[in-house]
Amino acid sequence: MNNPLLLNRFRQSLLQGDTLIGCWCALANPITTEVLGLAGFDWLVLDGEHAPNDVTTFIPQLMALKGSHSAPVVRPPTNEPVIIKRLLDIGFYNFLIPFVETEEQAVRAVSSTRYPPAGIRGVSVAHRNNNYGTIPDYFSTINDNITVLVQIESQQGVDNIDAITAVDGVDGIFVGPGDLSAALGYLGQPNHPEVQRVIRHIFDRAEALGKPSGILAPAEADARRYLEWGARFVAVGSDLGVFRGGTQALYDKFKK
Repeated sequence: MNNPLLLNRFRQSLLQGDTLIGCWCALANPITTEVLGLAGFDWLVLDGEHAPNDVTTFIPQLMALKGSHSAPVVRPPTNEPVIIKRLLDIGFYNFLIPFVETEEQAVRAVSSTRYPPAGIRGVSVAHRNNNYGTIPDYFSTINDNITVLVQIESQQGVDNIDAITAVDGVDGIFVGPGDLSAALGYLGQPNHPEVQRVIRHIFDRAEALGKPSGILAPAEADARRYLEWGARFVAVGSDLGVFRGGTQALYDKFKK
């Protein structure tokens, strides 16, 4: 039976097919992350791939989201077991693994988040995710409360979409539209018809295999289209984008 301290409601909602609206945290700041948490988003990506984050900046942001409705999802810089282990230990339950291209890489991602015998996660007793060693049934419960989302952003990933999606422990498929459009030969053109065709193909294959799909879509028209296509977890903007757009609009209002 799940310990309520460890119960991952984000994962439950994802697997039961709820539509979850998220936002990207790229400013690496606990105050902006806290403000996003107050907005009511279902999930927030704390980005460690393209944002200046590491374990020392992630911890204050996790603290800022304590008690928030928004579930923190971390994107590590790469699919590497030691990095994932450290992110687990500091308090993350939900992972968005970048640049997964093969079934083997998906298996590696899942294995990195599970204690033996189900995986290869290294064991430490008194870490933050375990409330510094105060949760007695942590080791018997935590494996069932970790979310693994894998990011498809290359032609090889598209070619292997069925095998990747079918991996036990992969909870969802996420499309990286920027890298995917570049990989398909349309750098900076995620709305090119061929890129859009491939995105929809990924969504369709994920749905056919019983897994939810998601994407980052800062433009409202794109986000609504992807939701209509069946995407179940969609990030509709970023703290950086909102701040940049808002500050520019404020200046332009008075200057022009």
